[in-house]
Amino acid sequence: MNINNKKVLTEMANSIRALSIDAIENANSGHPGMPMGMADIATILFSFFLKFDPSKPKWLDRDRFVLSAGHGSMLLYALSYLLGYKDCNLNQIKKFRQLGSKTAGHPEYGMLDCIETTTGPLGQGLANAVGMAISEKLLNKKYGSLVDHKTWVVAGDGCLMEGISQEAISLAGHLKLNKLIVLFDDNNISIDGPTNLTCSDDQKKRFEASNWDTFKINGHNFREIFETISKAIKSSKPSLIICKTIIGYGSPNKSGKETCHGSPLGTNESLLTKQNINWPHKKFFIPKHIKKYWQKVSSRNVKKRMNWENKLNKSKLKKIFLSQFKNFKIKRNKNTHNFLENIVKLNINEATRKSSQNCINYFYTQIPNLLGGSADLTGSNLTKVQSSIVKGKNSNYIHYGVREHLMAAAMNGISVHGGYIPYGGTFLVFSDYCRNSIRLSAMMKQKVIYVFTHDSIGLGEDGPTHQPIEHLASLRSIPNLNVLRPCDQIETFEAWEIALNSEKTPSVLALSRQNLPLIRKDFKTNKSMMGAYHLDKNKDSKISLFASGSEVEIAVKISKLLKDDNINSNIISVPCTRLFDSQSQAYKDKILSNLPRVFIEAGSSDTWYKYSGENDLMFGVNLFGESGKGKDVYNHFGLEDKQILKKIMVKFFS
Repeated sequence: MNINNKKVLTEMANSIRALSIDAIENANSGHPGMPMGMADIATILFSFFLKFDPSKPKWLDRDRFVLSAGHGSMLLYALSYLLGYKDCNLNQIKKFRQLGSKTAGHPEYGMLDCIETTTGPLGQGLANAVGMAISEKLLNKKYGSLVDHKTWVVAGDGCLMEGISQEAISLAGHLKLNKLIVLFDDNNISIDGPTNLTCSDDQKKRFEASNWDTFKINGHNFREIFETISKAIKSSKPSLIICKTIIGYGSPNKSGKETCHGSPLGTNESLLTKQNINWPHKKFFIPKHIKKYWQKVSSRNVKKRMNWENKLNKSKLKKIFLSQFKNFKIKRNKNTHNFLENIVKLNINEATRKSSQNCINYFYTQIPNLLGGSADLTGSNLTKVQSSIVKGKNSNYIHYGVREHLMAAAMNGISVHGGYIPYGGTFLVFSDYCRNSIRLSAMMKQKVIYVFTHDSIGLGEDGPTHQPIEHLASLRSIPNLNVLRPCDQIETFEAWEIALNSEKTPSVLALSRQNLPLIRKDFKTNKSMMGAYHLDKNKDSKISLFASGSEVEIAVKISKLLKDDNINSNIISVPCTRLFDSQSQAYKDKILSNLPRVFIEAGSSDTWYKYSGENDLMFGVNLFGESGKGKDVYNHFGLEDKQILKKIMVKFFS
């Protein structure tokens, strides 16, 4: 490919435009403006700079290309088809946005080999890319030239408006992620109209203030694009290239206007556009000579990839390098037995956040590719352990700062990049800041572990703003997400064990601030895997007490008080409702039984109604919290054992 051959490059770019127009018209739905405007940028990037090989799409040292402006998905799909990715044929282009196709409205991770991460919610791709770049940097420190690739991002005005973008660019600049390059599609148009309706930011100064190198170019000048990218890849900082583009480039009547942002051009305008860009071909047709241009681009990295494979095969680090990307399974062994036995022997009261810290310390000895971190609450979340290394060749801990949303999104990027299993901590109440990213973790089926501490009104004096009420119920409503709330040290270990063995499911660990007693003495099997189980069961029980986390202690106390009145009860610990819901109907019937049920949890009761009947009792917190000592707050909301016992006796035994 020759940068001086403007005719060839123009034809290549126009093939992207034509395919995008046709697919969107065929679907009668989509966003033509962005792929038409960014076609020139994409042509230069893929033709001269991006390190990739469609014949080995998962090459570990490939560059990562992230379309953060995911609404412009046809840009990516058109490139995938033109470059010869086997899983994106012309039929998939024709089925754009149709039920059952791999070419969804926004790029969905796992659907096509060219898609590195799910994008659509604006800003997510940029933040994911920060996680990818972090992974690359850490792996490069550890393995040298075996890991030496770049992360490229196409971001739009909307991406940079989103608050998460500031968190992303701030940390990236601080960490000097010099192999992260953002191509900003600066077309000054949003769906509502010109961006000056809502923005007057100087993006160049904004990024420079966060320690980025910045460049401005004409996004339709091939040579200028080429020369600027050539400079950016040599920078010691992350780079922003502000690409001044025209949305809907080539459209005679809609280019530069919001009318081509999120709607098809229309039949007449499509024909006029193709005439304007000198594209006389029928729908979905790419001339052979243009296909050959793209085939040449497709194969340009084959030798580079083969040389890398030879280097890997000759390297003394090959075995450990490949194991870095292995999906390790936790298997119980003698060390596990000794660890759990010691917990029982010591028999101390301990906050589950502290129990979690002990577990992390243990699992670091079993899993070499854990990568921890916290959003500025390391000392409270207790996510940093003896094995945590912040700097150096074997770094395995990240200080994310007060950037909860970035942390969650970056962990998604770390996970899809490969090489590490990420976990990160903050308070449960701040999971609201992470929610969109948690949802995408579940959607992408990534092993991402969220360590959320201070999980109830038990945190006390910080008051309503810091006391999570609705958060457990809200998180439990997300499909494919395990929300694990352990009651003691044994269940905390089991929760970590579940999280680390859940290959396609992210996990939330909801952990207490306050000390809790050791309730479980048996540890031979992971009972938490069932989601709910009998902590105590009696043949002649008259009532069943259900609880999770710190409230299991309350259920145990109530059971003892009932026994003093010669009333036996069953105690059911419910560490994970999703896992319980996945059990057989026979098992669920066994746990729920026909006995009167009492549900106890220091949070919204919404979770528990699906298990309850009209005659059952519910004890929860359905108002915002109060500031005071933890015990006093529990009493205030009627969650003290004797208060609950009184209502049980009136309801069932009076």
